[in-house]
Amino acid sequence: MNAAAPDMPPDLPPDQPVSERIRYRLISAGCRHHANDNIAAFIQPGELDALQAEVQAKLQEVLKSLVIDTDSDHNTQETAKRVAKMFVREVFAGRYAAAPSITEFPNVSRLNELMIVGPITVRSACSHHLCPIMGKVWIGLLPNEHSNLIGLSKYARLCDWIMSRPQIQEEAVTMLANELQERVQPDGLALVMEADHFCMHWRGVKDSQSKMTNSVMRGAFLKDANLRREFLSLIAKG
Repeated sequence: MNAAAPDMPPDLPPDQPVSERIRYRLISAGCRHHANDNIAAFIQPGELDALQAEVQAKLQEVLKSLVIDTDSDHNTQETAKRVAKMFVREVFAGRYAAAPSITEFPNVSRLNELMIVGPITVRSACSHHLCPIMGKVWIGLLPNEHSNLIGLSKYARLCDWIMSRPQIQEEAVTMLANELQERVQPDGLALVMEADHFCMHWRGVKDSQSKMTNSVMRGAFLKDANLRREFLSLIAKG
């Protein structure tokens, strides 16, 4: 879900923490702000730096509560700063950055055959434990004469934008499908994602073999079993 900016966002006084000011705007606009939502429209210029500094200060308190002596331990003296930058600017950047610019081209050649993009490497984090999710995505498209076509690298950019948020795999694939459906308007859309979840590998049952695979099928892929089989067989060969 991507946030739409309000016309005149209300605000809290500037002496309030930046996270509270952003949250106040979201709530005033009735806009959801779950872990996997994009809230870029509610962040004003310069506030991302302030948000990163606020996260850093709170992470420093987390380290203190873990009884880690960051004053004398040279390995952790910059940890709060590094992790804050990682969360805000890197691994969760898809929450705070606007959608990547995607150039769309008309389907002048009236292409209407199956197109497959992938595997695209994806990196995310589990909403439950903030542990890494590492995997790959295949995208199948059946365009029509009215479809908008986008460049190959742009599929990877869209994937990264959506996956760079705390996610649940099933929801992530649906969000990506919604974004592609809106942009391309194909007759058929298919996505398959296969990923390792480090919340299983690193903690809990510590099962290093299990993967999760799920799919979204829409339009022609949902109605035409032969088309669906062709897509699945081609990605299996890849």
